[in-house]
Amino acid sequence: MTRFPVRACQVFTFFIATSMICLVAHAQPAWKISEVEGKAEKRHEAAFIEVNGKFYALGGRKREKTSIYNPKTNSWTEGAAPPFNIHHFQPVAYKNRIYMIGAMTGKFPKEDPVANVIIYDPKKDVWIIGDEIPKNRRRGGAGVALYNDKIYLVAGIQIGHWSGNVNWLDEYNPKTGEWKTLADAPRVRDHFQAVVIDGKLFAAGGRKTSKSTGHVFDLVTSEVDVYDFKNDSWSTLPNKVNIPTARAGASNVAYQNHLLVIGGESKQKIAHNTVEAYNIKNSRWETLAPLARGRHGTGAFVFNKHLWTCCGSGNRGGRPELNSIESVKLDKNYLQQN
Repeated sequence: MTRFPVRACQVFTFFIATSMICLVAHAQPAWKISEVEGKAEKRHEAAFIEVNGKFYALGGRKREKTSIYNPKTNSWTEGAAPPFNIHHFQPVAYKNRIYMIGAMTGKFPKEDPVANVIIYDPKKDVWIIGDEIPKNRRRGGAGVALYNDKIYLVAGIQIGHWSGNVNWLDEYNPKTGEWKTLADAPRVRDHFQAVVIDGKLFAAGGRKTSKSTGHVFDLVTSEVDVYDFKNDSWSTLPNKVNIPTARAGASNVAYQNHLLVIGGESKQKIAHNTVEAYNIKNSRWETLAPLARGRHGTGAFVFNKHLWTCCGSGNRGGRPELNSIESVKLDKNYLQQN
């Protein structure tokens, strides 16, 4: 029997005499962990984001100092620590600064929502306490996205991992400090990330965390909700295109006309290494090459024709915390669907 690598939905099988030959449409690039000069601080429920050609790992459970990666020198340097521990947030880059909204602070399971917008200035290596978030709209573990110079905060949970799941959508104007309440999402979810593709916001993955009723990891969300900025309205994708691997704590990335969902956390002990892509043009999911190391509670992004991620937790919950950085090349073979 002759064997070739097999990839779902791309295998053509022929029987020749007693042999089975499997042909693959294309070989997909693999994720690789980088050997780097220096080390990032180990952290999870934190952020990983690119600004002006440098990568920033920031936040986390233990008030970790900022770790700064320079891809030109393949090395880490150390930046300032935040004014307090800040975690469970999705950052956005705006005007060369990193904005953190919808975050938590404190210890499990009744963490407090952070009361202000928190800003990190990479150029000055300083943390800034920004505008106050309306008291009745504060929560953590929310999805956050930037669109047309406004920052959008969707869903989340009000009392750490305990209770208070919400389906809210808020708009924040970083120029004026003004807040606006928008249409509620179809369902509550937390521990997820939001992305904007083709003028629409996608909320994918996450769960309904409820330590108060004994449900922390298991109430994962399969449905994908989509917000139309033009109409201030939500829709839900058909059940047939629910996320294939329901999980929370994944890193979501917009790439071309695809929503990428990377890693994550569920009831299983080991963090997911699963990478899945949803094509908004033909409404199909594709399973991509897995991470070299399963992880959740971090971020990912596209830079210099590569997809990058770093840090996070390697198992369900908070241990082991990771500081490895890995990437995959985005060549013509990375996505089958166009």
